[in-house]
Amino acid sequence: MEERKSKIPEINIRIISKTLTFLTVICLLVFFASFGFKDSRTSGWYQQWFPNMNGSTITSMTFLDSLTGYAVTSTNSSVQAYILKTTNGGDNWNIIYTYVPPSTNSGFRKIQFANSNTGFASTNYTNFFKTTNAGLNWIDLSSVIFSDDDMAVINADTILAVSSSGLDGGVFRSTNGGLNWQALGPTGGSGQPNIIYMFNKDIGFSDDNSVGSRMKKTTNGGVNWTLLAPNESFADIKLIDSLTGWKCSGDIKKTTDGGINWNLQQLPQLFSNNMINLSISNINKQWGVGGFTVINNKAYGIMYKSTNGGINWGYQLADTSIHIVRYWSVNFINNNIGWAYATSTGVHTTTNGSDTTFYTGINNISQSPPKNFELKQNYPNPYNNSSLIEYYLNESGWVKLKIFDITGREMATLVNEEQNTGGYGIPVAIQLSSGVYFYKLVYINRKGEMQMETKKMVLLK
Repeated sequence: MEERKSKIPEINIRIISKTLTFLTVICLLVFFASFGFKDSRTSGWYQQWFPNMNGSTITSMTFLDSLTGYAVTSTNSSVQAYILKTTNGGDNWNIIYTYVPPSTNSGFRKIQFANSNTGFASTNYTNFFKTTNAGLNWIDLSSVIFSDDDMAVINADTILAVSSSGLDGGVFRSTNGGLNWQALGPTGGSGQPNIIYMFNKDIGFSDDNSVGSRMKKTTNGGVNWTLLAPNESFADIKLIDSLTGWKCSGDIKKTTDGGINWNLQQLPQLFSNNMINLSISNINKQWGVGGFTVINNKAYGIMYKSTNGGINWGYQLADTSIHIVRYWSVNFINNNIGWAYATSTGVHTTTNGSDTTFYTGINNISQSPPKNFELKQNYPNPYNNSSLIEYYLNESGWVKLKIFDITGREMATLVNEEQNTGGYGIPVAIQLSSGVYFYKLVYINRKGEMQMETKKMVLLK
């Protein structure tokens, strides 16, 4: 009895302690609420928006540090294109320059900065813009003699640019900040480059992204170019040093010998694997965008991620409540701070996306009856040498058309791209053995909603 009584004060002390802790938490919540406290960034990524741009879409974006960034746009229905700036990490963007080009297809193509003050913005036309006061004023350098496709800013004085024009295409270089340009490569003819990347003032790569591709490398600042393997190409490329780097063109490849050889790396199995832009944090950590997965008949853009130099790739969803169908650019300035953007919105992380699950498996894809397209029976059917598959889209969207054998083994991909409203006829002229096959059309509209339909065809030889 005495032993039980001796424990009562101790129990009371514990109860009082817990009560005080509970009351303290309640007081803190009331305190934060009274000041409008709200934690809306519970995910590793949170969404950001651009201001009203009257239909213009983002074509290029760059960040100089955790706060300062710039973006440029295409033209809108009023034939205007914009340069925008943020000084708070992308939470707010302001239009700092409006450009009225000579035609509706001559908006801004790319923006790059040499330092905190000097930057350049190229267009689809011969206009080329420069700022020397952090975007406060922009000078139109009308001395450009070519139609620019892409550029690489090395420093405030030296810029390389490429043009795929059949009349004046080639590689061009300025050594006085864009005032004058010298043609380094051949001008005129086919096969001129339309993309360029410079690791430093000497080492760089170019590509014309044609059938077969002609990816080239320079080691003397663009004066001479060496043709690499004829089947290699890139949509984006980043080097971590003079030997090690990654490039993507739908797939992802790594080089350890300065781009002479490229080794394919395995992406996670998704509905659409299509890496088109990448960012390198360090030798081990890489990010990429362009692909998407499907959850409950809706498409969600994903961020590819590797933490071991690309040996293994997984992906992150920013959040299923952030319904961005596809990201077009990704930019990390260090291991933790990065952005992934679509055409008019995007997401930002300051924690390396660490609060978001890292996926490596396959998402289940649910099906629903087709609503926004019509898939026709191939004609003729049965067929001998070739047949035609027709389908009609009620609105623009992403289309994937594949052929499978009777066991479900994939035989060919006929279409895998975004298409506009209208009717399409796709010939089936691939080498197949006689037998029964199935062709499946998968359609995802601009809202990310997916439908699919499958039909049977017979090949008789």
